[in-house]
Amino acid sequence: MSIDAKDCKEILQTVYQSNYGIADLFVKSPGRINLIGEHTDYNLGFVLPAAIDKAIYIAIGKRSDNEIHLTAADLNESFSISMNELVKSPLDWPNYIMGIVDQLLKGGHELTGFNAVITGDVPLGAGLSSSAAVECATVFALNELFGLGLSKLEMVKLCQRAENHFVGLQCGIMDMFASMFGKADSVIQLDCRSLDFHYSPFNQKGIKIVLLDTCVKHSLASTEYNVRRKECEEGVSFLNSKYPNVASLRDVSLEMLGELKNAVNENVYHRCKFIVEEIKRLQEACLNLEQNDLIAFGKKMYETHDGLSKLYQVSCEELDFLAEFAKGNPHVLGARMMGGGFGGCTINLVEESAVESFISEAAGAFQNEFNTNLKSYIVSIGNGTSVISID
Repeated sequence: MSIDAKDCKEILQTVYQSNYGIADLFVKSPGRINLIGEHTDYNLGFVLPAAIDKAIYIAIGKRSDNEIHLTAADLNESFSISMNELVKSPLDWPNYIMGIVDQLLKGGHELTGFNAVITGDVPLGAGLSSSAAVECATVFALNELFGLGLSKLEMVKLCQRAENHFVGLQCGIMDMFASMFGKADSVIQLDCRSLDFHYSPFNQKGIKIVLLDTCVKHSLASTEYNVRRKECEEGVSFLNSKYPNVASLRDVSLEMLGELKNAVNENVYHRCKFIVEEIKRLQEACLNLEQNDLIAFGKKMYETHDGLSKLYQVSCEELDFLAEFAKGNPHVLGARMMGGGFGGCTINLVEESAVESFISEAAGAFQNEFNTNLKSYIVSIGNGTSVISID
């Protein structure tokens, strides 16, 4: 049985009270979708994410010592450590919280210990950035709890550093930015180099965002994610030797790619080719949104999936199957894999009248092909990280 926001709040309050007493503060931080622009964030390109109506929730309260006591209600796991001896945990989930504390302490912020309980309705491993939501919820809660005076942008940058340096994943800034800055019924057009952004209304009239979850789990820190980043950097390094203004793949033209083709190995060329094309594709897709042309936008989603699968090679058999299945359905405007890759969800823009039949048919086809149940989620675009009331 799936849980919703009301369930999360009840779990949060009950578990915190039974373990630690009365909480000082409750915060929610949403997962995110990204309509187009995948793996472009750490290449300083553009992305088009949005916060969703599924979130991580945290209850938090001060302690009088330097101990951190944590409980993951969904996993029925607890963890405690001294703030003076922060080291990575094999449990994994505490690392996202400790990473935030580590960065705050390194930044000279004064903290005491704290108790915290986390829960949520963001499906884990589905590519909806539950980890970024945990980080944003944590830094937002600690900022409020200890009066640190951090801006939203400062908190986002701190979350990225925590994941890069403590967790060990060389991710870009998109996931945290979307979780923190999300706005209902709007997508965020974010320039990952300058961090300039603006909101664009996303007209969902007659359209639903449907996520199909392969239930193939990925642990990005131990997969090919960091390898892809290094491959992109290798291409940039070569081009920078010829074109000093090239600091990232954001600066690379389609013409420059031709010079790269015979100078680096095939994998490096393919990674760079996808990113350069994806940055261009996203800019064109934003124009489609401005014109409310979701049909043209959807076609670009299919193109993105094709590139992620064949050039960037971060897809998997299950994701490719679902993208191809969607392409054969006239009621689906666009579909692609979403997130870091190697599992997780496809995101589908589906005509509202056909949502139930699409989900049912996709589940049947997936079961026949892989002998596995397919999970599905219908999501709406929601607001970013905030303090909440439990009442």
